[in-house]
Amino acid sequence: MKALSGLSYFELMRHDITFPLYVEVDEICNLACPASPIHYQSDPVQTTKTSVHGAINMPGLARRVKAKIFQASASEVYGDPHIHPQTESYRGNVSCIGLRSCYDEGKRCAETLFFDYHRQHGLNIKVARIFNTYGPHMHPDDGRVVSNFIIQALRGDPVTIYGDGSQTRSFCYVDDLTEAFIRFMDSPDDFTGPVNLGNPREFTILELAEKIIRLTGSCSEIVFSSLPSDDPKQRQPDIRLAKEKLGWEPEIPLEEGLRRTIKYFDALLAKNKTGLKN
Repeated sequence: MKALSGLSYFELMRHDITFPLYVEVDEICNLACPASPIHYQSDPVQTTKTSVHGAINMPGLARRVKAKIFQASASEVYGDPHIHPQTESYRGNVSCIGLRSCYDEGKRCAETLFFDYHRQHGLNIKVARIFNTYGPHMHPDDGRVVSNFIIQALRGDPVTIYGDGSQTRSFCYVDDLTEAFIRFMDSPDDFTGPVNLGNPREFTILELAEKIIRLTGSCSEIVFSSLPSDDPKQRQPDIRLAKEKLGWEPEIPLEEGLRRTIKYFDALLAKNKTGLKN
C-alpha cells in the first residue's frame, strides 16, 4: 500500500460492498470476504451478506460503467469433495446449514449471480475458484493453517493439528496466484471461467507441520485436537483448464514459499513481541 500511495492516479476508498458503490472504473476485482474460518464464522450473517449483496452490487456497478469484473470465488464451493482432484465441472458436496455454510454457500450464490448477469446482461465476467494461498503479509492471527503453524513454531509453542493430520491441502504461493489473476483478466472475453487457480501439489496437514518445524528450526511438539465441523478431508485443484487457457501453473515450490513466509513472520515477531499487531 505504501508503494501505491505516492502515485498520482492511486486513490484509496473505504467502502462496505454490501451497499452500492458509485465510481467510474474500467475493471473491477471483487476479492471482498474474509477467507479464514475463525474470521468468517465470527459474524456469519455479515459473511453471507458480503458474498451475496456484494455479488449484486459489484456486477451492478460493472454493468453501469461497462467494466470487466473479476470474482474471487473459492475452492470451498466444492465442499467436502467426493471426487479428487476437483475439476471445474464438479458440482460439490456442500452443507447449506453447517458452520462453514456462510462462506461456502455465499461463494456459490455469488457465482450464480455473476453468471446470471453474464447471460442476462452480457456482463464481461471472470470467475476464479481460488485454492489455499499463503505468503508474506498474512495477519499473524489470520487463523489459517500456514500462518498458525509458522507463528506457533517460531514461538516454540505446540503446533496444533485439528484431526489426525491425514487431511490434505494444496498450497499456492501468493506471487503465483497474482500472476494467474493478471493472465485471467487479460484473457479473451469469451473465457469467463470458472477456473481453478491453485497449486496441484497435495500435502497432508501433518507433512506441512513437520516441514514448518524443520524450516524454522523449532523445538515445538505437534499436538492434536478435534476436527472442526464440515472440514474437508481432501482439497486439490485440477488446473488443466488454467494451463490450457492461461498458460499458467505455479512455479514456487512449497518449501521456498514457506521460507519466504517464515522470514516475514520472524521479522514481524522480532519487531512486535506479542505478534498481535501488524
